[in-house]
Amino acid sequence: MGRYEIKGGKPLNGTVTISGAKNAAVAILPAALLVNGCCRIENVPDISDVRILLAILEDMGVKIQRPDESTVILDNSGFTGKSPNEELVRKLRASYYLMGALLGRFGKAFVALPGGCNFASRPIDQHIKGFAALGADVVETEDYVSMTPGPNGLRGNRISLDVVSVGATVNIMIAATLLPGQTVIENAAKEPHIVDLANFLNTMGAHISGAGTDTVKIRGVDALRGGTYAIIPDQIEAGTYMAAAVATGGNVLIKNVIPKHMECITSKLAEMGAEVINYDDAIRIKRPGPLRHTTVKTHPYPGFPTDMQAQICVCMALASGVSRLTESVYETRFFGYCSELESMGADIQITGKTAIITGTDTLYGATVSAHDLRAGAALVIAGLAAEGTTWVKNIHYVERGYERIIEKLAALGATIRRVED
Repeated sequence: MGRYEIKGGKPLNGTVTISGAKNAAVAILPAALLVNGCCRIENVPDISDVRILLAILEDMGVKIQRPDESTVILDNSGFTGKSPNEELVRKLRASYYLMGALLGRFGKAFVALPGGCNFASRPIDQHIKGFAALGADVVETEDYVSMTPGPNGLRGNRISLDVVSVGATVNIMIAATLLPGQTVIENAAKEPHIVDLANFLNTMGAHISGAGTDTVKIRGVDALRGGTYAIIPDQIEAGTYMAAAVATGGNVLIKNVIPKHMECITSKLAEMGAEVINYDDAIRIKRPGPLRHTTVKTHPYPGFPTDMQAQICVCMALASGVSRLTESVYETRFFGYCSELESMGADIQITGKTAIITGTDTLYGATVSAHDLRAGAALVIAGLAAEGTTWVKNIHYVERGYERIIEKLAALGATIRRVED
């Protein structure tokens, strides 16, 4: 187990290149099981979540090559539908996408319930609803989900999600790709990685339309062919470096981004006083003066992402006046990091789903613990902005989703190192 030592108070300046999207990668890699052949996937982030997922796939019988750290070649030609390793599955939230992949290709699945960050109750009832609508008989226990074809077999259907769910949208899309007939997902999630998954599957021969809208249509095909696909840049990684630049008063050019995907984040940072310049595939962000208070409410895309809630909270803690931050997706998410920020001098009061943040001029170094991936990123940002030395513990959470974070921050002028306990 390691921890980060951060000597703060230095503005970040320079250029950082964003890696492939974590949330797209952990959906596309399981979806590749639908291909009876080889897939070459590029711009894959080298993070612990991806490494665990590749270990699961390899244990299931998939042949994996890594010609370089950002490219994965998957050969599924000998894959026979072996159930995934229970111990590995419990280390990764996105392992539940194996349910849709196995059901879609083999008509059955037996998968342990997933692990991952425990910042809120995240049931999979909408996934189960979708699988049942596709004709599966589903047995769910506290430990696993088992699915077999129902009496009428598996085929496309119309599914209206009760709530907007990224995970359920992804899982149903994967499961329906090889089923006969048409599947229509209503009230679907619209996130960029939903579109990226659809583009990947279509590249391999699927017929999916409407991704990025609230109605996704999947017309089943008999088989998917192999091919090459490059994953989109990571919206949340880019937003995290933007928040770090703003919190420290820096000037950073963020390369390999899709500016359209970033508008929900950059608009709020600009409202707080940041200067934002958009290029074709890059964004420059700098903070020329003091930060102003603002109001943010998280929403599914294209709203402000819940995965950026903790990072912008750090900027609010350093802004003048009183800011309000309301969480509408995972209402218990504040409790993983706000008390840690308070130990660094932040003034945060939580009332129900809203955090009221009274800005302060300075945060101070302290020993803090990450409770989940994005909370850990927020504590790193706070340490970069704070006076003195900050120690961030439980950094395995951070390394689940940020590739080479130490090297990238050090290249921007941060004094940060990983210390092994």
